[in-house]
Amino acid sequence: MELAPKNTGLSTARLERITEHLQRNYIEPGKIAGCQVAVARHGHLAYFRSLGKMEREAGKAMADDAIFRIYSMTKPITSVALMTLYERGYFQLNDPVSRFFPSWKGHRVWVSGEGASMVTEPPSRPLSMRDMLCHTGGLTYGAALVALGAPDTGLAVDKVYAEAGVRRGRGETLMEFMEKLAKVPLLYEPGERWMYSLSTDVCGALVEKISGQRFDRYLQEVIFEPLGMKDTAFFVAPEKIDRFSACYRRAPDKTLELLDAPATSDYRNEPTFFSGGAGLTSTTEDYLRFCEMLRRSGELEGARVLGPRTIALMRRNHLKDGKDLTEMAIGGFSETANEGVGFGLGFATTLDSVKNGSLGEGDFYWGGAASTIFWVDPVEDLTVVFMTQLMPSGTFNFRGQLKSIIYSSIVD
Repeated sequence: MELAPKNTGLSTARLERITEHLQRNYIEPGKIAGCQVAVARHGHLAYFRSLGKMEREAGKAMADDAIFRIYSMTKPITSVALMTLYERGYFQLNDPVSRFFPSWKGHRVWVSGEGASMVTEPPSRPLSMRDMLCHTGGLTYGAALVALGAPDTGLAVDKVYAEAGVRRGRGETLMEFMEKLAKVPLLYEPGERWMYSLSTDVCGALVEKISGQRFDRYLQEVIFEPLGMKDTAFFVAPEKIDRFSACYRRAPDKTLELLDAPATSDYRNEPTFFSGGAGLTSTTEDYLRFCEMLRRSGELEGARVLGPRTIALMRRNHLKDGKDLTEMAIGGFSETANEGVGFGLGFATTLDSVKNGSLGEGDFYWGGAASTIFWVDPVEDLTVVFMTQLMPSGTFNFRGQLKSIIYSSIVD
C-alpha cells in the first residue's frame, strides 16, 4: 500500500508513536506475536506498519499481505450485504423475520425458571429485521462465548440453545440453524434491551434466503469482487496458507500460547456453515477497502455497494429512545465499551466522547474475538484498521490506546 502522508493532515512523526507504543508495550514483552496497523485520511494512506511475527514458532515475520481471522469484524460485512437487499425493496426494517422463516412465528419470551418449569409468554411484537441488525431481538450467543473468554452467565435460555442443538460448526447449514433457533425462548422482549448474540448469523441466513444465493457467493459477487477484496473468504485457499497468521491466546499465567497454527487450522477447509457473525478471514488491505467504501458513503473507485442515505441510516443509533449501551445492554461481553456508545445497523457508534472517555464522536466501528479492530470517522474523514491474533479480545485496550495516538496526530 502506497503512503501519501502529505495529503492527510496527519503528522508523520506523531504517527510513529504507534510503532513505538506497540513495539515497547506488546511486541518486545511478547504480549502479542505481531500486528498490523493502517491509518488513512481523506482517502490517502498515512501510516502502515507490519510489526513482530505472524507465526512465532516458525520465526516468520509479519507479512504486509498477511491473512487474519477477523471473527466479529465479519458482522459489518454481513450487515452491509443484508442492506443491499433492503435497497432492492425486499424488506423493511420493521418487517418480521418470520416473513422469510415462518417457523419464527412461534417464539416466546422467557419469564422465569428453567427446564420443565420454565415459564414463557408471547412477545409483544415479532422479532424484526432491525432487531437482527441491532442485537435487540432477545437472542443470545448460547454458551458459545464462554469458549472465547466471556464469563459463563448461566442463563436458563442458554441451556435451551444446547438442547436444540444450535451451533455453527462443520456439518451445520444456515437453514438448519434457523429452524433450531425458532425453538429457543427469547431472553427479553424484542427491542427492549441489547445483548450481543447470534443475530448477525441470522442476517447471513436472511441474505441466503432472500437472494436465493449461497451466502458466501452473494458476498463474493456483491461486496468482495466490486471492492477488490481479493483475499477475504470463509477459508484460506491452499496457495495462500503461507500468508495465514497463527492465532494465540493469553494463558492464565499471562504467557502467549499457540491456539491455532496455519498448518493444522480448520480454516484450511471450506465450511458448510458460512457464519455471518464470525466466519471470515481477511487482510488489512482488504478490510481497509471495505472501510473506505463506508467512509465514502457506499462507493469505492466507481463501485457502489450501498447508497449514501443507507450508510447514514446504518450508522445512526437505533437503540430504543436513543439510549446508550449502559442503559440497554445485558451481559458484559461485546467488542466495545458501553459508556456513551450506541448501536446502529451492524456497527457501534460513539454518541458522547466525554462519557466514552475517548476521541472520535460520531465514528462507527466494531472488532473481533482475536483483538482485531476498525473504525470509520466521517467527521475527521478517517479510517483505521488494526490486525493481530490474540484471544480473548478484551485482553488489552488497543482501540483506546490507538485512538489517543492517532487523533493527537491530526494537525490540520
